[in-house]
Amino acid sequence: MTETPAAAPTPESNPIAAQVAPGYAFEGPALELGGLMVDATTLTDVRIRIPLSMLNRHGLVAGATGTGKTKTLQLMAEQLSAQGVPVFAADIKGDLSGIGTAGTPSEKITERATSVGQQWAATGFPVEYYALGGEGTGIPLRVTMTAFGPTLLSKVLGLNETQESSLGLVFHYADRAGLPLLDLADLRAVVAHLTSPEGKADLKELGGLSSATAGVILRELITLQDQGAEAFFGEPEFQASELVQVAADGRGTISLVELPNLQDRPAIFSTFLMWLLADLFHDLPEVGDVDRPKLVFFFDEAHLLFHDASDAFLDQIAQTVRLIRSKGVGVFFVTQSPTDVPDEVLAQLGSRVQHQLRAHTPNDAKALKATVNTYPTSAYADLGQVLTGLGIGEAVVTVMNERGAPTPVAWTRLRAPESLMGPADPAAMDAVVKASPRYATYAVAVDRDSAREQLAARLEAGAAKKAEEDRAAEAKAGQGAAGKQPARPKAAPKQTGSAGGELVHDVVTSGAFKDFMRTAAREIARGMFKTGRR
Repeated sequence: MTETPAAAPTPESNPIAAQVAPGYAFEGPALELGGLMVDATTLTDVRIRIPLSMLNRHGLVAGATGTGKTKTLQLMAEQLSAQGVPVFAADIKGDLSGIGTAGTPSEKITERATSVGQQWAATGFPVEYYALGGEGTGIPLRVTMTAFGPTLLSKVLGLNETQESSLGLVFHYADRAGLPLLDLADLRAVVAHLTSPEGKADLKELGGLSSATAGVILRELITLQDQGAEAFFGEPEFQASELVQVAADGRGTISLVELPNLQDRPAIFSTFLMWLLADLFHDLPEVGDVDRPKLVFFFDEAHLLFHDASDAFLDQIAQTVRLIRSKGVGVFFVTQSPTDVPDEVLAQLGSRVQHQLRAHTPNDAKALKATVNTYPTSAYADLGQVLTGLGIGEAVVTVMNERGAPTPVAWTRLRAPESLMGPADPAAMDAVVKASPRYATYAVAVDRDSAREQLAARLEAGAAKKAEEDRAAEAKAGQGAAGKQPARPKAAPKQTGSAGGELVHDVVTSGAFKDFMRTAAREIARGMFKTGRR
């Protein structure tokens, strides 16, 4: 039987409630997460909340698979939107797409809402759907190779630190040579040029870039292209500031990016999201501390971002997270365990919503112990036991209060989302995409002249110039021969080989054969740079 708030223990009647309640009595606007539990069956009337002004201090939503992380993300996104705050989230499994559709009432939802004092009403929220490179249903998201940069690309390619440094030299060369890097084909063309006979001098000038390392980079780029990643790189480049949108009714727009086939290309997706965050930092003005964030960015499957990351990459993440707070942007990392997030980043996450952790293996037990040690003092006798005993839709919460101090640990029964908890209708999603004013801007890919075309043109121009010089030299030699007296006939040389060998020598040294070989070389060069761009 569902317990109602009227029958629930109060702070005066329960020591845990008495210790926790004052920590969540905020004066300003806040997100309502749910109700405080003192044990597995006892729910109090204490409301667990996150101050809106503290959301740009970042946060973590963690928990094992199937414990309700996605629903927590949906709950927070809905309330942020309702308070006029735009939201961005990666929709890994497509479950969040229903956030634009009103939810369906059910007995379970009614029971949960009643238990935590929630006035539940089926509600859809303003939403924009995006898709990386147009793969999936959504406005295409693309980025130029130059904007993406060598550090993020090195993470995608799985390069070591030496190779990452070498890739940086390639970008430096392209910038110095005035070769725009817009897509994968452009970068491949530059690396191929540096490893070709025509580019040997340029490669030598770079010093720290060896031909062997350039070859490794080129092979990794080919592999990346075979995985379909070329769709993500190009123009028109998406402006991350477009994510900061408010609907006509004053609610914040929720931007969802679909990530299909994540298991095949995890590094591409997670690193692309990191680029969006870095681009936001570049585009948005400094605002300092604000009453409400300008945008809250949910980084789902965050463990993919940090897996096998280089020190330079981790430093960039930590710096971006640390500094973007002053731009009014809050970042929530969503992952299975807090240990998935490096200490340098975890230390900057002020809010924690921890769903159930499992301790079925020695590594799990170690992760559980490490997680418990990161929490402030708890009123619960055994926090580790609480974390492993959490039910679906329950979480251990601690946030920053309005003074910036951590709140007491609170075992929380979470509220129910009011939008559809599942995928949206594909036809409805397509209609939303086509109706967006941003669809006209980003829907059609643009293919302008860039490094690939320019290098091909240079090679062709060089071959044409050489052919012209050769013809001029032959003409001059012919004019000189015409002004001389005929030479005396010489005695025939001794035969040292077959007559066929003399014939081959005459053909190879003829002007017609040289012209043929130059034409063939130009065609081969053009073929090298054609990589299927449309």
